[in-house]
Amino acid sequence: MRLFRKTLNQFSPAKPRNIKVGIDNNILFAAILLLTLGLLMVYSASIAYAGKDSGSGNQYFYMIRHVMAISLGLVIGVLAFNLPTSFWQKNSNKIIVGVIILLIAVLIPHVGRLVNGSRRWLPLGLLNLQPSELAKIGIAIYMANYFCGKTLSFRKFRSDVLPVTITLLTICGLLLAEPDMGSTTVVFLIALTILFLSDLDVRLIIAMVLLGAVAFVLLIVFEPYRMKRVVGFLNPWEDSLGKGYQLSHSLLAYGHGGWLGVGLGNSIEKLYYLPEAHTDFIMAIIGEEFGVIGVIAVLVLFWIIFYRGFTIIASEAKRLPQRKFQGLLAQGISVWFFAQAIVNIGVSIGILPTKGLTLPFVSFGGSSILVNCIALAILLKIDYENKLVRQGVKVE
Repeated sequence: MRLFRKTLNQFSPAKPRNIKVGIDNNILFAAILLLTLGLLMVYSASIAYAGKDSGSGNQYFYMIRHVMAISLGLVIGVLAFNLPTSFWQKNSNKIIVGVIILLIAVLIPHVGRLVNGSRRWLPLGLLNLQPSELAKIGIAIYMANYFCGKTLSFRKFRSDVLPVTITLLTICGLLLAEPDMGSTTVVFLIALTILFLSDLDVRLIIAMVLLGAVAFVLLIVFEPYRMKRVVGFLNPWEDSLGKGYQLSHSLLAYGHGGWLGVGLGNSIEKLYYLPEAHTDFIMAIIGEEFGVIGVIAVLVLFWIIFYRGFTIIASEAKRLPQRKFQGLLAQGISVWFFAQAIVNIGVSIGILPTKGLTLPFVSFGGSSILVNCIALAILLKIDYENKLVRQGVKVE
């Protein structure tokens, strides 16, 4: 109780009258609304599959597990908020090494869990840990720390650039070995964002972009199943019962919902038609039940988190002395949430090939919810510390 009391006191501490100190309520409320929507939609979208997958006909099977994940995520989020952001900076190397170890462990037979040809999960009793989710927050912390105190030069490639390049390629390579193209894309976007916003030689940025583009094309061309996904997303109706099945039913869900939707719980596509309705394609069910208006509302909530985090919190951190790490980390987290949401929605409406990415704060997935809550807590803590520093209070 003392820990929770301490956390609540930090939300509205007694400070000088002319400066308001606390957390960013806009981000907090947007995240709470997304978590609440996710809870409703996981129950609605999974109701048909829950009875079968539970083995006992329990239609609340997935909702109960989702409630547990949210509850655990909020508790861990409170713990993360109580840590100074300097903790993440000091331990960035340990964190990234831990992430790499977990990514290696998940690939080991009989250690990592194999599902649908992918080895992405480490079974830990009630929770299946997905190291790829930890890789997102891990790379954001590592890159922000690496670039916060130095101006890198293309001429010093071996000493300045090679270490971080090897780290990034190692993580991306391990993710592709699972295989998990979606998480690889998000990790690369986070890294590229922090690279672009750092004091880097422009030639390094161009080189990284070209390297990523070439690698992306090669991964598609030389992997038949990825090429099938690309072909399937370009024209899902050509093989609507084969490679275009999932996308065609996702589009049918949006079409059925129209502008205002058919109402909560009244989706047809969730009744064994649309695979992964409560995970990767939950946005299609939101579109069917709440219509275009509901989809726009979700996008607005993600935009609030992105705008407040990227432009306000991060910019303020960068203007303050010794806060560049916090600024880069805030921008990395903000881009991660928004980019993953855009990719998830883009996949469900057919403008991007299938990636296997969840919708942050909304989709079913324990690891995703836990890591999202940790990242949100860090973002809020950065804002809280910024306000303390502005009024002259020394933070750890």
